[in-house]
Amino acid sequence: MGIRNPSAPPRAQSALDANPTRTRRHGGGITHDNTRHTTRFVVIGNHLVQHKELSLLAIGLGCHLQSLPTGAGADIKSLAARFPEGPTRIAAALRELEAHGYLRRERHRTETGRIVTRTVSCNQPHASRREPADTGCPPAKRTPPPPRRTGHKALPAVPQPGSKAPALLQTALDLLADLRRHDARLLLSATDTAHLVPGVAAWLERDVAPSAVRHALTAGLPDEPLHRPAALLAHRLTDRLPPPPPFRTPSAAVPPPRHPLQNCEGCDRGFRAPETESHCRDCRTAVASPP
Repeated sequence: MGIRNPSAPPRAQSALDANPTRTRRHGGGITHDNTRHTTRFVVIGNHLVQHKELSLLAIGLGCHLQSLPTGAGADIKSLAARFPEGPTRIAAALRELEAHGYLRRERHRTETGRIVTRTVSCNQPHASRREPADTGCPPAKRTPPPPRRTGHKALPAVPQPGSKAPALLQTALDLLADLRRHDARLLLSATDTAHLVPGVAAWLERDVAPSAVRHALTAGLPDEPLHRPAALLAHRLTDRLPPPPPFRTPSAAVPPPRHPLQNCEGCDRGFRAPETESHCRDCRTAVASPP
């Protein structure tokens, strides 16, 4: 009774074993009780919610990100404060989404020079045969694409000084760093300041006082916000550059007068002195201070 028949055919693999998501024929599986949404809903593709390679956490996090309004916090710290999963698991899920094209992280420079990271959620990472909707998201890749570096165009060129003396450049640097005390909108980044220092040094090199340079840069600024203060200052340094100071011939040194040679009437010693003097210095001293 306990002997197994070796000639019996093996049990065939069921369709459910081959495809776990397939509905059972005999009353098993999931059914849906759906009500049409009219407000507060988001459309999410099955390519995300039924993805075969993403983890369940990554799928759920991808759905959550697509439901967020523009500007909502989507960094690891904000998500860890919202969900019970810790920062490590959330960071791993974000990397999964990024690797499959559902997420893109870009670095942007603000007006103050600070670098911030912007998270872009992509709802259609895969390209289709028909023309896809313009979502701004690239086709999905197995490796995350390099972050795009976007920023302002290069600053205008500034005049260059003829001298690179450290004291001259330090004076120009101090002048630029002090501009924000006169106008808070002129808060410059270290990169912008380094670009403008030679232009200020060129002004100082032309005998322009630091106070005059400061007035030329800050006087008559527009009332509206300055989106690129460094570009405005670079334009003023170039457009208002004064001419070099006039050339001055150095005054020639006047040689001392050469008096005639004569004999002292007191000691008969030869000496040079104006013709009004008749005695040498020693004799004049002896007469002025008798013993």
